[in-house]
Amino acid sequence: MTTLKTYADGRRCNDADSHLMETIDWLSSHADPGVREDLPGFAPQGGSASKAGRVIFDMIEKASQRRDDAEATRRLEENVVGGPKGWLAHGATDGAERRRTLDLLGFEKQLVFATFSVGQFAYSRDPRIAYGGARAHNRGMQEFCGDDPRLLPVCFLPLGDPARSEAELDELLQEGPGAVWVLSDSLGDTSPSHVDLEPIWARLAEARVPIALHIGGGKLLDRRYHQNGRPLPEDWLGGGENLRAKDFPVVHHSPERFLTCLTLDGVFERHPDLRCGVIELGASWVPGMLRNLDHAARAFGRNEPIVRELSLTPSDYIRRQVRFTPFPFEDVGWLIEDSGDELFLFSSDYPHPEGSKDPIGKFEASLDARGIDDAARGRFYAENFEVLFGA
Repeated sequence: MTTLKTYADGRRCNDADSHLMETIDWLSSHADPGVREDLPGFAPQGGSASKAGRVIFDMIEKASQRRDDAEATRRLEENVVGGPKGWLAHGATDGAERRRTLDLLGFEKQLVFATFSVGQFAYSRDPRIAYGGARAHNRGMQEFCGDDPRLLPVCFLPLGDPARSEAELDELLQEGPGAVWVLSDSLGDTSPSHVDLEPIWARLAEARVPIALHIGGGKLLDRRYHQNGRPLPEDWLGGGENLRAKDFPVVHHSPERFLTCLTLDGVFERHPDLRCGVIELGASWVPGMLRNLDHAARAFGRNEPIVRELSLTPSDYIRRQVRFTPFPFEDVGWLIEDSGDELFLFSSDYPHPEGSKDPIGKFEASLDARGIDDAARGRFYAENFEVLFGA
């Protein structure tokens, strides 16, 4: 019997960031009849008439044709991580095929996010759209991951109406989500540490289901800063809303604000079992945040009772309860040297192109250059993920 040679090649890996690629009617097909017709349509990058839209619809069609072609699928399986990205990737749109993808990758667990659909509802101020869209999204995520314990669906929870959110969460937790994605930017007038949201954090802590913050749930660089009198550079889809060079250095601002509130307003203090994964938002900013949180407590704690009464140094709450995924091009070896080996998680971002065609190789190059030992590598590739998910 021939042993399957996987991309992980015997290394224990838990993947903290992967995605499904939605098809045109993915969200609406999972929606309740009463909201289905009111959900915004699938129209990334300006819809089918735009250059990027035409590329997307063409890729969706080609992916469907490939799945019906056994020989084309066999060739793709020879190197799934190094193959085509987006809709053309192996297991991008089909949950059953994704199980085979995971066999080929050799990852023990994989956290699965949606790609575009959250943008169809999450920022709506109409609660019917926000909550109805989230319910449809969550059904689709659960269906894609199925009953395979390796695939952990990331479900979405709006926070605009705390009482309604609490009821939705109670129902959602019965379905066993891998993590619960929330926006890192508030849509209303309150902080994520507001007392009305306390029952949400308490229920997640009790259930040992982590919060997920993700690049699609915060703000990129304000559009005005891209208006420099020159043509806007194309992204990987040929135009559209993905990350560009000027977005990357500031993409952490929104999640950093979120974590600052949960730390300094005592949410992590009151709920020590609450965990948070900060996913696809980079990690080079983390060392500075740890220091700034501690500076803030020392400088302002004497005048702010909530801060003064914290039982831990603020950075210690982050070390205990939060984990971050570096991009493959970041110097993860330096991050571990500077801030510790308990904070960072391996991720592939499969099948998005940002994850590269060899994320392990890129991370290993940094770890080798810094002489990071096997124990710290084990925490990065597998064990920190298990802490995040309460194992």
